[in-house]
Amino acid sequence: MSKVKTAFFCKNCGYESAKWAGKCPSCNEWNTFVQEVIHKPSTTAKEQVWNSFHEEERKNKTTLIKDIQTLDQKRLISNDQELNRVLGGGIVAGSIILIAGEPGIGKSTLFLQLGLSLPKTKTLYISGEESDQQIKMRADRLNINNDQFFLLTETNTTQIFQEIKKLKPELIIVDSIQTMQSPYIDSSPGSISQIRETAGEFQRFAKETNIPVFLIGHITKDGNIAGPKILEHMVDAVLQFEGDRHYAYRILRTIKNRFGSTSELGIYEMTSIGMRGVDNPSEILLSQKDELLSGIAIGATIEGMRPLLIEVQALVTQSAYGTPQRTSTGYDNKRLQLLLAVLEKRGGFHFGMKDVFLNIAGGLKIEDPSIDLAVLVALLSSYEDLAIPPSICFAGEVGLSGEIRAVNRIEQRIAEAEKLGFEKIIISKYSLKAIVPQSYQIKVIALSKVEEVYQLLFQ
Repeated sequence: MSKVKTAFFCKNCGYESAKWAGKCPSCNEWNTFVQEVIHKPSTTAKEQVWNSFHEEERKNKTTLIKDIQTLDQKRLISNDQELNRVLGGGIVAGSIILIAGEPGIGKSTLFLQLGLSLPKTKTLYISGEESDQQIKMRADRLNINNDQFFLLTETNTTQIFQEIKKLKPELIIVDSIQTMQSPYIDSSPGSISQIRETAGEFQRFAKETNIPVFLIGHITKDGNIAGPKILEHMVDAVLQFEGDRHYAYRILRTIKNRFGSTSELGIYEMTSIGMRGVDNPSEILLSQKDELLSGIAIGATIEGMRPLLIEVQALVTQSAYGTPQRTSTGYDNKRLQLLLAVLEKRGGFHFGMKDVFLNIAGGLKIEDPSIDLAVLVALLSSYEDLAIPPSICFAGEVGLSGEIRAVNRIEQRIAEAEKLGFEKIIISKYSLKAIVPQSYQIKVIALSKVEEVYQLLFQ
């Protein structure tokens, strides 16, 4: 009986070690090594799989970079405009894309719908989690007919690539990478060595055949993508599918993209017949109110190439326990404390014994500093218990000295506010050199200090 071979792998970066170590020498993380059974295949056995795709001999040689011709990236344009935007204009041929999200958020539904909506593209959907009947039931709910959509329920990668050789698909969707198992590794599916090996096989397949591959992945209880960190380095793009299962809206966010911007955002609405892309998310992010309420301000932000108008909600109350609370949802808590310090020092407002709660409506997480002015105005509105007119929105960064700083792409923010029917927008006066206020129907108000904003709105 042959001796069982084992090795230790770092859960964070995938570093392999012959013995256990408390600290990973690669990523410097502590207590991340786990022991797994491995089986190193012979080079001949692995090459037989890939030679079935390429009978001709590949000859790689060094090349001067100036001799390489720049070619336009061939992209597959899907019917999902939100996905096209997030990927930078479409699905790049030969790319490998990882999509991660919480269980039940709708990952499988979204990409089953993607495959069914491409009637001219031969698509193979590989499922390692669900049976044929379960996927058929979901496809019936989507009610999309496609004669070029094929389904394979298999986890063994050798069997999968044999079916791929017969079918010759133009797009592959793998659900999920954590269920795939390579016969060359003896450990169980979902282990670090299995995920690294199977993802490597799909990566090599995508690059050699020029066929795009989507890998659907799980996340851990900490919100990180399950498996070694090297998985995110291997793929061309990493997409995060997030949202609250109790609400209808989902957000597809780009974390990594070698073929486009990493700050793009796609918004979907979960319906009984699948995912529906939201063309104008500003309308759903602004609540429809019958009466004026204090503590609400509208800010103009930018996510990737898309301008968004979002609602900022603030509540300032007297602290009942002596220690004031500072709670924010969708906004950096440290940034909130910074703005409160500016109001204390520059405006003379006493927030020291006040509880402050801040919420970005719609479940968004905003990192754009241009939302500072809307946050500050919402805090002042709740503090004074005076409502802001609903026809005003804000776009500006607030500095520590109380100045309103200019933000980038201000013309797009103004145009979005004008399109949604706002009558006034308050910006930094330092942004005026980038625009012509007379060219807009909306009234552009340019201010330089927080004190001027307070005098305009509350006095």
